Amino acid sequence: MAEFKNPNQQGGGDNKSLLVMMFVLVSVFFGLQYFRAKNNPQTVSPNAGHSAPVAGGAQTPTQPEAPAVPGTNTAAPNALTSAIPTVHAPAEATTTVENELYRITFTNRGGQVSSWVLKKYKDSDGKPLNLVHTEAAQQFGFPLSLYTYDSALTSALSSALYVPSASGSLAAPASLTFNYSDGATTVRKTFSFDETYVVHADVEVTKNGAPVRALINWPGGFGDQDNASAYAGAQLDVARNGKEEHLAPKKVAGGDTLNGPFDWAGTSDTYFAAIFLPDSPDTASLVMLHNQLDVAKTIRRTGLGSGAPSKGAIEVPILGAALGDTSGRTQTRVYVGPKAVTVLRGIHATGNTMSLEPLLDFGFFGIIGKYLFLALQFIHSHLVASWPGSWGWAIIILTVLINCLILPFRIKTMQSGLKMQRIQPQMDAIKERYKKYKATDPKRSEMNVEIMKLQKDNGVNMFGGCIPTLITLPLLFAFYTMLRSVVELRQAHWFWLPDLAAADPYHILPIVMVISQFLVQFYTPSPGVDPQQQKMMAFMMPAVTGYMTWNYASGLALYWTIGNLISIAQQSVMNRTSLGREMREIAAKRARRKSGTPTTISGKR
Repeated sequence: MAEFKNPNQQGGGDNKSLLVMMFVLVSVFFGLQYFRAKNNPQTVSPNAGHSAPVAGGAQTPTQPEAPAVPGTNTAAPNALTSAIPTVHAPAEATTTVENELYRITFTNRGGQVSSWVLKKYKDSDGKPLNLVHTEAAQQFGFPLSLYTYDSALTSALSSALYVPSASGSLAAPASLTFNYSDGATTVRKTFSFDETYVVHADVEVTKNGAPVRALINWPGGFGDQDNASAYAGAQLDVARNGKEEHLAPKKVAGGDTLNGPFDWAGTSDTYFAAIFLPDSPDTASLVMLHNQLDVAKTIRRTGLGSGAPSKGAIEVPILGAALGDTSGRTQTRVYVGPKAVTVLRGIHATGNTMSLEPLLDFGFFGIIGKYLFLALQFIHSHLVASWPGSWGWAIIILTVLINCLILPFRIKTMQSGLKMQRIQPQMDAIKERYKKYKATDPKRSEMNVEIMKLQKDNGVNMFGGCIPTLITLPLLFAFYTMLRSVVELRQAHWFWLPDLAAADPYHILPIVMVISQFLVQFYTPSPGVDPQQQKMMAFMMPAVTGYMTWNYASGLALYWTIGNLISIAQQSVMNRTSLGREMREIAAKRARRKSGTPTTISGKR
């Protein structure tokens, strides 16, 4: 919101509260940046090692038990197992499965996904978004491939030519099965599709008749990851016993195994997710995958020098997950789609009521951010959904409503400030009597008692002027974290703004916001503030807020600017009331006393 200081700062020692408020603002801003840096990866010079995973309740070793390792079978093959016929395709072929939400292209090489296009979303070039991170997939594997604890077997199963049950195009609801056998190892992979973002997978691998522990795999990365912010949003998501965790890359040890029970588990970035919901949560196991990828040639860089070639490698973390079952046969649903709250609410874990909604994490001010977004979504769907730039208008309407709700507190603040200024001469007299005592002298406590009694007798609440700030600051920082967390605002345009979740490409809003912030400082009376301090704050606060929004989500700058303009209008009206005129007169008198100019009354000195 527009208001960051108490417009009715009190005299004496309270003159420093403006600086305190600015310090709080800057501290919270950089604190959030530090928190984000601590919990998200760097896109340059990442850590070489991995720390141990911290998934709550993990009670399993990081390696599977010996009988579970595939590729090893102590039983001698009998005549039956040696007679298993070979099954493989003569050439590579593709099968495309399609519904209104996605278009998935499978290749029979590995029986895996080569393309997973979400029809309702676009990439940064305006093309339909392919959620497969092609560069990462070529190095670490494609989605819905198989992961085993034998790297040679994993490689063999990913390169084998399976026989598909259908080729060409399929319309959901449908099913697709891949079969493969080399005479010893037999694989059957069956995928079922409906009208939602959820795909069901049923995988079974045997070797010489014995089950092999093979896991269904999302090796890592998403197709919308093409800039530093997108890679910084990568995380591993685990939910067990109704509680979820979001693990940053530094907390994901690649290759480690976690055993169930799992409500759901998988990986996600800021806007999209690939989550497994096992049919048998108690016997499910999860392998965490963590790789490094050099994206120096493909990442979209911003700022000075963004058009020049990278001077070195730019390595980013690529997180993935593979889910299996200790029985050897894996049956699970797989959600691959947006982290949209309306979609996630409708997808529940097997056997309980926990949905995928906790995937959407609003950060430190999460509870405020969540309800701000729900209010924003309500306004969008019921008022402005059909308008061009509808999400921008929803932000404006929500800002107006918030300012209307805060208006009574602003009026109360002015009233409280005026009461304080009326008794300021008496407070100064009390301080004058005690100024000969040191700050550590017990007599000083008597001074505080007298001042508090004076305030109480005159109905002055010393904290009354802080109420608007206590309300607006959490709202501001909740908006700050929410705007880049919701996929609904991704690529949402408004007039010249192509993406409300990205910075204003022309920096028009931050400039308007700086000017409006200066006007807010100018129009808001501050009877108890030293004139020099007031001038300093009039320039420093706009500079700080301008810096915060220069390269941040333009939706935040829109919210802040509209809030400033509303505050200017409200303050202009309040300044014309008897309350406002009296406050301005008091401010003028204090300024003249500070400068040593005699006060003129009725034309006389």
